[in-house]
Amino acid sequence: MRTLLRPLALAAALLTAPFAALADDLSDIVSAKLLPGWRSADGTHMAGLEITLAPGWKTYWRAPGDAGIPPQFDWRTSRNLSGAEIHWPVPERVDQDGMITIGYSGTVVLPLHLTPSRTGRDITLSGQVSMGVCEDVCIPVDLTLTATLPKDATARDPRIAAALANRPDTQNEAGVTGVSCAISAGKDGALKLTAKMRLSDTGRHEMVVVETDNPKVWVAPATSTRSGNTLTARTELMHVDGSSFALNRQGIRITVLGGAKMVDIKGCPAG
Repeated sequence: MRTLLRPLALAAALLTAPFAALADDLSDIVSAKLLPGWRSADGTHMAGLEITLAPGWKTYWRAPGDAGIPPQFDWRTSRNLSGAEIHWPVPERVDQDGMITIGYSGTVVLPLHLTPSRTGRDITLSGQVSMGVCEDVCIPVDLTLTATLPKDATARDPRIAAALANRPDTQNEAGVTGVSCAISAGKDGALKLTAKMRLSDTGRHEMVVVETDNPKVWVAPATSTRSGNTLTARTELMHVDGSSFALNRQGIRITVLGGAKMVDIKGCPAG
């Protein structure tokens, strides 16, 4: 339920982004609220986190790009909650001074797919959201949120529904016909990963983001090349404490961001 910030990624963000001191009141820059949403027929609950940013300000996607802080979510103070999953809408890509960041501006709704501990009862969703917001400088922000999600709510909130619809294409929807990853040893305990994907061009300025299911593994920004319908991405991975580690191929997540569409690929078998 909690997304941990990778220490090396935080260090990189602090080195590459100018940070301002945390002000007492940031309500004129960023505000957030929980949207109660609705209870689904399977007993799970779909809620939403609505974040509103002042003009010119932005916050980050789960993988922020070359610089930035990925948001962290801690819902441990909630009641009647056994699981929480975020459905990330398609983010914006910003190229500024040769650095590419991935995130959101204006108002964004993050759909929250929640599993109650006991079905047929209200959920009290309570917790803290930690994130970075940036304009010319970046400011770390901690938001404390709470809301009661009624067990009998059935009306679909159009804001949440729109965010759910604004999602990346799945592997099948994008017509991906093959994915494989070659892994080799790098320096100082790092692993080198080369991923090959067969999919049609996703548009100008194609970019690949590689993630793993291990929050203690840092993934370097990937480089990518294309030859026809074959897209190749290369990156390096390192454990935050420098130790050796095993890489779960099923836990590898590859996102392709192009000018025309975004593709979400889960798992990367050997090939």
